[in-house]
Amino acid sequence: MKRLKIVSVILTASVLAGITSCSSEPAGTTSSSMEPTTTAEVETEATTAEPEITETTRIDPQSTEPLCHIYFEEYDSFEVTSTDLVDGVWADITSNTFLGENLSPQLSWEPVEGAEEYVIYMVDRNSNGFLQWKSAGIKTTELPQGWTSNLTEYNGPHLGHGYTHIYDIYVIALRAPTTRLKGALNAANPRLEEFFEEIDTDTEGNTGNIIAYGTISGIFTDARYRNI
Repeated sequence: MKRLKIVSVILTASVLAGITSCSSEPAGTTSSSMEPTTTAEVETEATTAEPEITETTRIDPQSTEPLCHIYFEEYDSFEVTSTDLVDGVWADITSNTFLGENLSPQLSWEPVEGAEEYVIYMVDRNSNGFLQWKSAGIKTTELPQGWTSNLTEYNGPHLGHGYTHIYDIYVIALRAPTTRLKGALNAANPRLEEFFEEIDTDTEGNTGNIIAYGTISGIFTDARYRNI
């Protein structure tokens, strides 16, 4: 499949919002590794979804600076942990690459009072709301590695080009089940924030459905660009 190569100097508002919206980003600088797109390449690009990448990011995996979060900040928060996140880097096994097995990360958190269920989203922050994980109806607070359905609910990091991207996992505690989780898996979702807002309405149309959220963030680096 031919991949669309995007001119690296174009910085879209969505990428800037994900990378530079706050001062608590991990230490890193932006760089380009893309070539200009030709008309022929655009016309022959396959329809299979790929991240809409407009810049790449070099991030120091040893940085102790916390990552900022751009969704759900108006709600109370709780801690989420994962044994598949080490020194701020997602384990290779969680990736859909030759290095990994495309297994969803292990997650755990403390029960949230009043929560009937939890939903999970994993977002590639550098690719216009690109979703790697979307699951609903979760009743437990401990998910083992590989818990979710491979490819139908989870498709791990698989950078087609670029250096390092930030992947945020959101665990959202709900008072009642939501009608449905919007957002296309393994595709860019420019309206992702709007979809998140709709979770706050339950199946009967009552608002105030979100009690709290937990989040955990880490980076994953394209294997072709490691150690450079």
